Amino acid sequence: MLPDPRLRHAALALDTGTQGLLYIVGPLLVAALASTRSPTTALAVTAVLGMAGTAAVALAPPSRRWRPAPPAQEPAPETPRLASPALVLLFASLVGIGFAIGAMNVWAVSMAEQHRQEMLSGILPAAFSTGSFLGGLLYGRRHWNSTTTSRLVTAAAAFVAGWLPLLFLPGPYAATVAVAVPGAFLTVVVACAYVTTDTLAPAARTSEAYAWLILSIGVGQSAGTALSGRLAEQPLASAVLPAAGAAFALAVLLAARRRLVPPRQPTSSPRPPRSRQHR
Repeated sequence: MLPDPRLRHAALALDTGTQGLLYIVGPLLVAALASTRSPTTALAVTAVLGMAGTAAVALAPPSRRWRPAPPAQEPAPETPRLASPALVLLFASLVGIGFAIGAMNVWAVSMAEQHRQEMLSGILPAAFSTGSFLGGLLYGRRHWNSTTTSRLVTAAAAFVAGWLPLLFLPGPYAATVAVAVPGAFLTVVVACAYVTTDTLAPAARTSEAYAWLILSIGVGQSAGTALSGRLAEQPLASAVLPAAGAAFALAVLLAARRRLVPPRQPTSSPRPPRSRQHR
């Protein structure tokens, strides 16, 4: 829909940020329904909203207008491999980002139980997502002269730093404010990861590369949720895990920094537009 690389870069940032709206309203809605009605009601409402959202996407004009590439334009058998060392390292770093998010969600539940405030389990993720939404708006409005790789590494470092206040075991109000900071930089990390993936992936396999990007974050979220669940009764360990996942992501990005820069990477936008029939 956006052939202009600069507009596409801004749209990716806004897309990541506005998804934060879902994670602002969603946790609050679930927490409210679970506490005033029942967890079963919250689950049912979640399912209905999920089906409604799927229908909205499927019926949207861009989805209905999309058609597969004609046979003559299908990728040749010698399509380049997707699994380059640079992309593997990028996706590995995103596992750490997802781990931090999954651990944060369990930490929020632990905080709610510790302070006997059920709504905290929804308020803390909503605060995190509010930061993500605002970060996306601010990032998408600016024109950046630095390289995508440098922004990715810088944002990952800020993402790590944003989790450090949790190690001091703040109270509910301080934690609500503090958790918005890593949320703001999450948007920048994910948006730059998308642009880097677009730059590094073969032209005919961009859609597949995006799927692996999302899968990497999802795998990390699952692992973070599972491990945090085992340590939920230990406040310090529960608070450390988001920072640990973020630190892993930063370490991988620092190790892979040179690999993530293509030979002729532009300084402010992805490479020129190309065919996107397979997206």
